Amino acid sequence: MSDVTRAKHGRPVHHWRRDLVELAALFTAVAVADGVANLVGHGPGGPALLVISAMALAATAAFHTWWSRRHGHAPPAHDTGARPLAARRRQAGPSAPSQAASEEVPGAPALWRMRTTVRDEPGSLAALCTALAAHHVDILSLQTHPLAEGTVDEFLLRAPGAVEASVITRAVAAAGGAGTWIERADAHDLVDAPTRVLGLAARTALDAAELPLALRQLLGRCTIRSLPGRPVGGGRGPEEVPAEGVLEDTVMRLRAPEGGVIVAERPYLPFTPTEFARARALVELDTRLGPRIPRSHDVLTLPEGNAITVRRADTGDLAAARAMHERCSPRTLGMRYHGPVDDADRYLNHLLSPRFGRTLAVRTASGRIVGLGHLLWDGDETEVALLVEDAWQRRGIGAELLRRLVAMAVEAGCESVYAVTRSSNTGMVAAMHGLGLPLDYQVEEGTLVITARLEMAPASRLPRGSRQQQYDGPGVRD
Repeated sequence: MSDVTRAKHGRPVHHWRRDLVELAALFTAVAVADGVANLVGHGPGGPALLVISAMALAATAAFHTWWSRRHGHAPPAHDTGARPLAARRRQAGPSAPSQAASEEVPGAPALWRMRTTVRDEPGSLAALCTALAAHHVDILSLQTHPLAEGTVDEFLLRAPGAVEASVITRAVAAAGGAGTWIERADAHDLVDAPTRVLGLAARTALDAAELPLALRQLLGRCTIRSLPGRPVGGGRGPEEVPAEGVLEDTVMRLRAPEGGVIVAERPYLPFTPTEFARARALVELDTRLGPRIPRSHDVLTLPEGNAITVRRADTGDLAAARAMHERCSPRTLGMRYHGPVDDADRYLNHLLSPRFGRTLAVRTASGRIVGLGHLLWDGDETEVALLVEDAWQRRGIGAELLRRLVAMAVEAGCESVYAVTRSSNTGMVAAMHGLGLPLDYQVEEGTLVITARLEMAPASRLPRGSRQQQYDGPGVRD
């Protein structure tokens, strides 16, 4: 604070010496201006001197502009401490809006996930951060994936709503970023990477059917396919994958615990070695834990008074499921499997495997399976399928199974589910309609595909819990 603004006894201090200096400077400036005017007006080279002076001033201004732009946005050559200027520091408690806040770009903030490759040299990341800050883009999290030719940086950004993705990518490219990829993010991406990976590992440890979903959430928007070692319809199985897996640009292949292959693919963004190592560790955890499903079950009472039990099923229920097939009529099996009835048993081992989805089984008080509901992972899509024994149809079992399968799909983050059936299967059509969800119908040669969109699934249409629920903890079968 200067002497002029410093108070003394409540009044500013006044210095008469400063007034004399300012007055002398004013007289000197007037004298110099008078001399220059006489030289230009009466001298022989006055006009030429005036033009030369104007050109010198213009060149000086251009040089100053170039110098300020080059050094104002350059990365710092040394550690600056990253401390804000005193004028921009915020104080605790209520205060007036700061100058930085008033300069923000208007619009609701948006979250973005961005990846870009930068040179592995000092200052490259600082230049990129400076370019983002120029557009009021806040970096919420950062992960680095080292490569041989550079470093892939993955950002979670919060930008003003008026800043479009193209603006961000152009700024990153100008700062030295290459191969930039960007997409919208949501609040779930705010969880830091170690916490998210631990949560996915915990879900996978409790349920083997969670592995494809966990891989999809771990790797972002990609397609996960589980290929069995021996296809159901026969033919050649997938090529053998080494124990350490295979990484090929935008495709990674991992050996599945049961002998098949897990394929992760995304056409727009190569996988990094870090992502490959994380996915391999998750699959290795699943392999060590072995087959397992949660052993929770619900006991429900049908309108006529019979009690049934709904619980998860796996390959350990194969014999009971085949026995139900033997009690079903050829028409019921044909409605479900859309092929030769004799081939129905061949699909059960695949359908009951937790690797390809989740299965719910309905058992009677005597322990017989009278209904099966399947939620199958089909790449980016999810299929639902139902089979109810003839003697137990028209009692609401199929509708109950379908509601629970849709609830599982919503919990897993699926955007839609589809059912493939025949146009004459009025029971399946009625069950899908009873969900109260937006439906799309597509008929091809007598085959009906019904797709239910789950984005706006009403909670009232999903199971709220059973009348009697017991939980035995996760079960492991040898």
